[in-house]
Amino acid sequence: MLVKGHEVKGIRVDDATRCVHYHQDVDIIAIKFKCCGIYYSCYQCHEACADHTAELWKAEERENKAILCGVCGTELTIDTYMHSGYECPHCHASFNPGCRYHAHYYFE
Repeated sequence: MLVKGHEVKGIRVDDATRCVHYHQDVDIIAIKFKCCGIYYSCYQCHEACADHTAELWKAEERENKAILCGVCGTELTIDTYMHSGYECPHCHASFNPGCRYHAHYYFE
């Protein structure tokens, strides 16, 4: 699925990056996986669609742009996202605060 000019992979991805696993109004980010450099809607989509094991972004790599806002298409650094207060700093769309419980699937 092409979302705001970026390819986002996953299962039944919509135009705001939501997928079959996470599809609430606030589920509007995709994560670029370090292992392949591809945006996926979530870790479960990566597990289902990729042909390799996910790699974690290291703590010293948090200046990499790896988060895509599904509303405005802004790419955020990992650090910016982690300190965003669950809101896009560009368009102010609300992100799902529950994502913090899944951070260990993506980041060291």
